[in-house]
Amino acid sequence: MNKNFTFTIKSSLFDENYNPSENTRITTNFANLARGKNRQENLRNTLVMMNNRFNTLAYWDNPKSDRYSIELEIISVEMSVENKANTFPVIEILKTNIVDNKTGQRTEGIVGNNFSSYVRDYDFSVLLLDHNKDQASFSLPEKFGDLHGNIFKYFVNSNEYKAHFNKAPVICLSVSNKDVYHRTGNQHPVLGIEYQQNGASLTDQYFKKMGLQVRYFMPQNSVAPLAFYFTGDLLSDYSNLELISTISTMETFQKIYRPEIYNANSVAGQCYQPSLTNQDYSLTKIVYDREERSRLAIEQGKYTEEHFIEPYKHILEQWSASYAL
Repeated sequence: MNKNFTFTIKSSLFDENYNPSENTRITTNFANLARGKNRQENLRNTLVMMNNRFNTLAYWDNPKSDRYSIELEIISVEMSVENKANTFPVIEILKTNIVDNKTGQRTEGIVGNNFSSYVRDYDFSVLLLDHNKDQASFSLPEKFGDLHGNIFKYFVNSNEYKAHFNKAPVICLSVSNKDVYHRTGNQHPVLGIEYQQNGASLTDQYFKKMGLQVRYFMPQNSVAPLAFYFTGDLLSDYSNLELISTISTMETFQKIYRPEIYNANSVAGQCYQPSLTNQDYSLTKIVYDREERSRLAIEQGKYTEEHFIEPYKHILEQWSASYAL
C-alpha cells in the first residue's frame, strides 16, 4: 500500500517579492507577513532582522557584523493518494541557505525550521475541539496525531526527501506558555543555555509521533528559550553556522508573532514560565494579525477535513494503522 502514496516537492524563494501560492496555509509564519499594503516592507524588515541576528551570533572573523546573509527557500510537499492526479499539500517547511559575503561561498543550512501542516490544523482546530466540546474535562481523541505523525515520518524516509536533502529536519518553535522551564547548567557555544521542563507538552507529544524529540535552548542575547525538535544528535549532527541559520530565522519569526515572550524586556531566569499576557515587551515594526490567524486555523482544518480526511478516510486509516518504521 505504501507505493500508493507519493510526494512532490516544490521550492520557491522567500524574499521581499514573495507571494504565497494557492496551496500555502495563510496562517503560516512567512505567508502571514506577505499580505496587505505593508507586505513588501514586512518581508524586507523580516529578512534584515534575520541577517542581523545571524551576524551577531556568527561573530568570529566578522568585525563589521555583515559577513553573512541568509537565503530562504519554502519547501512545499504535496501528497498523492493511490497515484491519483489530485494532490493535497501536506507539509510546508523552510530551508536555510548561508551566503558568505566575504568569500562568495553559498552553503546549505538546515531544512525544517518553520513547520506548516493542514493536517495539524485539522487535528487541533477541528478534531480536538469537537472531541472536547461540552466535556467536563480535557482529553485527547483516540490515536490523536497518529496519521499526521506517520505521514511526516514516511516523507522524511522517502526517496523524494533523500534526493533533495542531506540531513534530517530540525523544527524550531516557541516554548509553551502553559509549562515551566528550568535551567540545567548545560551550555552550548551556539545554542546557548539549556532548559528542561517537567513532563511533556501537548506539542511535544504530537511531535513525538512525528519521530522527533525536543530540547530547549536560549541562545546568547536571547530573552527566552526556543524549542528544537529533531532526530539524531542536535549538538553533533549540525555545524555552528547551520544552527545559527535556524536560530536567526525562527527567533525573528517569534519576535514578530510572540513579542510578549521573545521580545520581552527581561531575560528568562533560572525558573521560567512564558506568558502571553506579559506587558513589558517591545513591538517590531512588522504588522501581524494574531486574532485572524487563530480564526483561519479553524477554516483550514475544515478544508482539510473536506478535501483530504473524508475523501480518503478508509485508505488513510488502514495505512496509518499498519505503518511502522
